[in-house]
Amino acid sequence: MPNDTRRGFLGLIGAGLAVAARPAWALDTGQARALIEKSLAEVYAVINSGQPPAQMYRAFEAIFARHADVEIIARSALGPAARQAGAAEFAAYRQAFQGYIGRKYGKRFREFIGSKIEVTGAKPVKSFFAVTSVAYLKGRSPMEVEWHVSDKSGESRYFNIIIEGVNMLASERAEIGAMLARRKGDLAALTADLQQAG
Repeated sequence: MPNDTRRGFLGLIGAGLAVAARPAWALDTGQARALIEKSLAEVYAVINSGQPPAQMYRAFEAIFARHADVEIIARSALGPAARQAGAAEFAAYRQAFQGYIGRKYGKRFREFIGSKIEVTGAKPVKSFFAVTSVAYLKGRSPMEVEWHVSDKSGESRYFNIIIEGVNMLASERAEIGAMLARRKGDLAALTADLQQAG
């Protein structure tokens, strides 16, 4: 699968994994699976809505903001620089990163019209749940996709996706790290560019 398509698929799931808030003790295997199934229905409602692209990008950014563990993903993507950033500086970066993800992956969403994803299982793994599924995309071989869901933040949210061995957290960390390096470690410059990128 081409990298752009793989990234687009990761973003599709990343932006749309709509997991509901629950107390930490309430999340179990069946609920984790049900949350993913519900989330996928929400994703496809947007994909097949016929909205103009710009509206779709905003819709997926909003879904990502509500239901992903944006804090963890943004910190992981930034790497060691996150520990050195001031609170206000990091908050600005986090907001820019959120918009960047929504636009970046939103541009790939139309490729998934007419596709389907079937959840095949869920199991506890250490301190989170791994929810497995198979994606059937037009003209492509089926792909195995795994979501990692946790409620450590006090709400049930996804924090990683693995598709065909590609780890979303690792991929974003490499990409954002390279962008930061090109800006000689200037987080404000990275933030400004992320506001326009994607």
